[in-house]
Amino acid sequence: MGAMTDPLLLARAVAAGDRRALSRAITLVESTRSDHRAAAEAMLAALPRRDPAIRLGLTGTPGAGKSTLIEALGTRLTAQGRRVAVLAVDPSSARSGGSILGDRTRMDRLARDPRAYVRPSPAGAELGGVARRTREAILLCEGAGFDVVIVETVGVGQSETLAAGMTDLFALVLAPHGGDDLQGIKRGIVEVADLILVNKADRDPQAARQAVGDYAAALRLLRARTGDPEGWPRAMAVSAMTGEGLDEAWQALADLWLWRCERGLLERQRAAQRRAWFEEELHAQALEKALADPALAAAIPRLADEAAAGRLLPGEAARRALGG
Repeated sequence: MGAMTDPLLLARAVAAGDRRALSRAITLVESTRSDHRAAAEAMLAALPRRDPAIRLGLTGTPGAGKSTLIEALGTRLTAQGRRVAVLAVDPSSARSGGSILGDRTRMDRLARDPRAYVRPSPAGAELGGVARRTREAILLCEGAGFDVVIVETVGVGQSETLAAGMTDLFALVLAPHGGDDLQGIKRGIVEVADLILVNKADRDPQAARQAVGDYAAALRLLRARTGDPEGWPRAMAVSAMTGEGLDEAWQALADLWLWRCERGLLERQRAAQRRAWFEEELHAQALEKALADPALAAAIPRLADEAAAGRLLPGEAARRALGG
């Protein structure tokens, strides 16, 4: 194993702010090779424990301007002295598993900012577009000294709530089309949103104000009180192009994060997320271990054919595969 893939040396380089080391480290945690997994775990264990970063999950409908908004927000935050990491989980090809967006540079201006780091990653077959190792990438960004970590996810759907399970705050970006736009959004994503950002408010301020009112009413209707301060969850109008409302939106989110932190709510939330992470890893690793059995590997194609032909119910075929 080379010097820069030695887990302890790599952890040290990440902690020192070496951006190339951070990229190598994220590539390492994304690997499925067993030797790489062991090295990744050793590297993560060696990272320094820093003050918690603000972890913000962000998703939105196609065309709402998520990436433009993140770039505008990120550059404003770096100008204030913050260090911002963006983990942008790209759509992936169902055939190749590669990123549909290919090598096209996203958030180019933010990516060139010395106080920012942008990492596009293909989502692969992961549910909701949130890569399985995104949690570990978040830890690496925090270990590298970034105090804001933004996870941008693919599209809008029930499965996108996975992003809320690994971040402290969750924002939904929508275009100013009024309450009718909610018809195309799964209820679950609205229920976990802390903030709805109505983007492109500069194009039609009146429509944006109407949309904010509609979305705020929907949030009150769909989401029960969770112990957050008065006025949350909320909706706000912003413009990624002009910067309108971005400072106010960020301040609102930062205030909510601090409120939860001071009352111990943030640590309880993260503890619940770590428990869920453990359970997901337990299931995933148990499946990987089972599939490594030669007898099971040999039986699966035949049983899959039986299920596909309708001669066995899929549940029965799976049970037989596992010896049940």
